[in-house]
Amino acid sequence: MAIMLALLCAAVLQPDHVATRPVDRLGEGWWKERHERCVEQTKAGGIDLVFLGDSITQGWEGGGKATWDRLYASRRAANFGFSGDRTEHVLWRLANGEIVGLDPKLVVIMIGTNNIGHGSSTPAQTADGVRSIVAKLIADLPKTKILLLGIFPREDRPDGPLRLKAAEATAGFKDLADGKRVFFQDIGHAFVYRDGSLRRFLMPDLLHLSPDGYELWGKAIEPTVERLMRS
Repeated sequence: MAIMLALLCAAVLQPDHVATRPVDRLGEGWWKERHERCVEQTKAGGIDLVFLGDSITQGWEGGGKATWDRLYASRRAANFGFSGDRTEHVLWRLANGEIVGLDPKLVVIMIGTNNIGHGSSTPAQTADGVRSIVAKLIADLPKTKILLLGIFPREDRPDGPLRLKAAEATAGFKDLADGKRVFFQDIGHAFVYRDGSLRRFLMPDLLHLSPDGYELWGKAIEPTVERLMRS
């Protein structure tokens, strides 16, 4: 109870800026239709596992489908990933039906790369946005555990501006993990070589995952997902 109250207080005190203000993309037809489908899926119930994020998460329906079918389909999983979404868009979706009445065992969050990639938010603002998402989930899904993932690396070199910003944003929210409701895992090291350069066969465009990338993602978090859904 004390942890939940602390997180709710943090949400109230959350800085007010572009990454924490809910915004929709209803002017984009595909986005509106996908949101409506997700809301209907929520209303139908029977969801135990939710993946929440942007195009990297939506890609479980594309390059990641084989891994998804093997690892998650039997777990009554739902994919709430939207290409191009930033933290503010996820906040709008959460406030407009995508989790209303939902009671999943686990929500897996991967969000933030578009905030820094589009230049709409600083790493600190991006971290604030992620913190707002976690606070919203804590408030609305009181029995659900949350697996918060570090933003995946991008760009080829370890000193690339976007790579550094992603790492800085991740550093700004990883302390949300309390080991009871919120858990943090950063698997970014699995996508790079020893010299820090990106393993391009996993991320051909230096951002989005190949089928091998999704297989690696699923394998890396599987022990945590299995444990949290069982507990």
